[in-house]
Amino acid sequence: MAQKMRVDDEIRLNVLKSLLEKGCTQPNLRRIKSKTGYHLATIKSSLDYLQKEKVLTGFGPKLSFWKMDYKLECVELMQLDFSKSDLVEKFLEAVKKDPHVYSLNSVMGSGNFNVISMQFYEDVESYHKNLQENYIKKIPNYYDIVKDRQVFYLTEPTFKRGSRTDSIIELLRKKSGLD
Repeated sequence: MAQKMRVDDEIRLNVLKSLLEKGCTQPNLRRIKSKTGYHLATIKSSLDYLQKEKVLTGFGPKLSFWKMDYKLECVELMQLDFSKSDLVEKFLEAVKKDPHVYSLNSVMGSGNFNVISMQFYEDVESYHKNLQENYIKKIPNYYDIVKDRQVFYLTEPTFKRGSRTDSIIELLRKKSGLD
């Protein structure tokens, strides 16, 4: 009897992961031609150039995390004490192993926060459980390096959710006078 497909079964997850690998998926040149009217050679050479210049870093799927039961996106602002380099290294190792964290960046601003973390979770409880199990319990003196933190939970309604790629293309078009 045929097994019912699921979004989160091994086959679907492996297919999605393979689409994220650099160079795995190529764009449909004919579709681009029908949208732009450009010759296929122009399209191909443009894509090759953009990849060579590392402007275009890959192709991949866009997923609806909400449909996969990850309904909580967290933005965490932290003030890290970088003078405690051994502890900071342990913290960064933990972050690299944590699949919930998809972005960790330095930030500058008017407050004392110097790092921002972007994460996905199923709910608030799973966020706190992950924090306890993978950071506070595993990193000795966690609060000696994380001096302050503020967490924001992104919730519905979403007033605007766009693509970073679409935004940068629009900004570049305006900057170049193409719009």
